[in-house]
Amino acid sequence: MNLETKWLEDFVALANTRSFSASARQRHVTQPAFSRRIRALEQAVGVTLVDRSTTPVGLTSEGQLFLVTARNLVEQLTESLGHLRGLSIANEALDIVAAHSLALSFYPPWISRLQKGLGELPTRLVAMNVGEAIHVLREGNCDLMLAYYDPFATMQLDAEVFPSFSIGNVNMLPVSLPDAQGKPLFSLQQDDSVPYLAYTQGAFLGRSVRMLLKNDPLRMKLRTVYETAMAEGLKGMVLQGVGIAWIPDFCIREELKSGRLVRAADANWDIPLEIRLYRCSLVHKPGVERLWRQMMKLPRDFLQG
Repeated sequence: MNLETKWLEDFVALANTRSFSASARQRHVTQPAFSRRIRALEQAVGVTLVDRSTTPVGLTSEGQLFLVTARNLVEQLTESLGHLRGLSIANEALDIVAAHSLALSFYPPWISRLQKGLGELPTRLVAMNVGEAIHVLREGNCDLMLAYYDPFATMQLDAEVFPSFSIGNVNMLPVSLPDAQGKPLFSLQQDDSVPYLAYTQGAFLGRSVRMLLKNDPLRMKLRTVYETAMAEGLKGMVLQGVGIAWIPDFCIREELKSGRLVRAADANWDIPLEIRLYRCSLVHKPGVERLWRQMMKLPRDFLQG
């Protein structure tokens, strides 16, 4: 097999832009020349990598698999050349994607604690929903993913290809604004219907709540008055006295402590979840490899705080 490095770089560019013309401009070649190079790559590997029948163009299943390898090879070559040229990658930032609520409330204290055990750790964090984060990780467009783990979720990751560390546990609590006496303004125990602040259909946390309520007659009492994909959005509406919502405990710790929010039901209505840090084992970025080795040496209770 005779592969040229520029073909791999072309393929990675095409996977990012999903456009032959945009990729050609990015690679500073004409579109016909760029198309010929992609064809040459496909001939070299012996399979069709690009689905040209769609707009924007997509990748075939073989192309999606090969994309991880192509990105890996391009990154390793770039990093090796950097070493040879005397460029240090010691402070290279790791790209992390995370669920919105984890990015806002869980990540800052967690990364601070981790750095106390491992030393300075430059990172770039992007918040997105869990489904998007899984797609980004599978495509090789990030180094690490911080997400809730649900053993019953439909989007499972192969544990061998996407190893993970358990780094925390969280409870989702049903909460309400308190009334003048400090009691919940809305309660799951009240007789009449309850205004309910829900996660949207595609939100990962929403699935956990729906599983809790699936076979419970209580769900008939919940009157949905607002929906959003983000826990912080629900928290804001609860603080306005609009209704009740299930919110991760680390998002509302201060509000519960100060009494600005109170439980809308007892602990039987809590939803336990696990938080995990994922990587792709097919990508061998030095910074990720180094972090993974260091984390394996840390005690479990340190990782989980």
